[in-house]
Amino acid sequence: MLLLDKMIAASACIALIAASSATPDALAQTRAYPTRVVKIIVPFAPGGGNDAFARQVGQRLGESWKQPVIIDNRPGAGGNIGTAAAAKAAPDGYTLLLGHTGTLSINPGLYGSKLPYDSQKDFVPVSMVATTPLVLVVHPGMKIDSLKDIIALATERPTQLNYASSGSGTGSHLSGELFEHMAGIKITHVPYKGTSPAITDLLGGQVQMMFSVIPTALPHIRAGKLKAIAVTGASRMALLPNVPTMVEAGLPGYESTLTYGILAPKGTPEPIVKEIHAQIAAALESGRLKETLAVEGADTLSGSPTEYAALIKSETAKWGKLIKDSDVRAD
Repeated sequence: MLLLDKMIAASACIALIAASSATPDALAQTRAYPTRVVKIIVPFAPGGGNDAFARQVGQRLGESWKQPVIIDNRPGAGGNIGTAAAAKAAPDGYTLLLGHTGTLSINPGLYGSKLPYDSQKDFVPVSMVATTPLVLVVHPGMKIDSLKDIIALATERPTQLNYASSGSGTGSHLSGELFEHMAGIKITHVPYKGTSPAITDLLGGQVQMMFSVIPTALPHIRAGKLKAIAVTGASRMALLPNVPTMVEAGLPGYESTLTYGILAPKGTPEPIVKEIHAQIAAALESGRLKETLAVEGADTLSGSPTEYAALIKSETAKWGKLIKDSDVRAD
């Protein structure tokens, strides 16, 4: 019995020594990171909101770390190509991903088993960065002044009204599907290959309405070429203070926002994840970054890795159910 006690004590002592020796290693790893270029993969082309958010965050991280942070644009397949590349990257903190509601929560419902990554298993959420609503705009030639006008007209003439989107399965499309579902109406969806051609046809009167990203629609709203009916977020926007939310406009419970954040490949050491999160959180507190993102129609949105993981999970369930119920298909 005495021998057994000694063996147990010896084992405990060895474990304690191992733990104490591991802790300085982990701390040293955190202090040393990064020692070289950090890459943020953006699974979309340069020039859009995803790209702008990644570049702003990357610039702040580079300034803090005194190391270059570069943006690697890998567009294609609705964001799947770049996101899959990030999932397969070495989990060392030197390759990060700019995540988006579309790639993380919508695409799983659209592509199912064909999706080349698992957004909840292949990544470690690091930090949310920003959230942005869409704005429901109509051609000014239409006799529509409110959301209730649209619902009344669509109820009277099912499928005769139409709305443009930047493509099947995109946030602008699913915002329209959610509107139809919650309002109990039928409106014809007209998908385009991107936001710009959709807005062009809306301005020309070929289509009647659209849930658009803010930066694209805002100049036309201010010029009186498009009429803003409602924003899809939980609160009004500083850029459009006189435009009500969908809830205020008469559709209780409606909310459709796009969330952006930073993720790392699964297996990235926790000390490195904590370091990246801390630096992003500090950057999001700066007035300069808030002002820059506000120009893109976005609000900064900080949150712990756990909170970001929970958001991805809940949004995946929400959009997955709508995709199934509405039989939405990708382009």
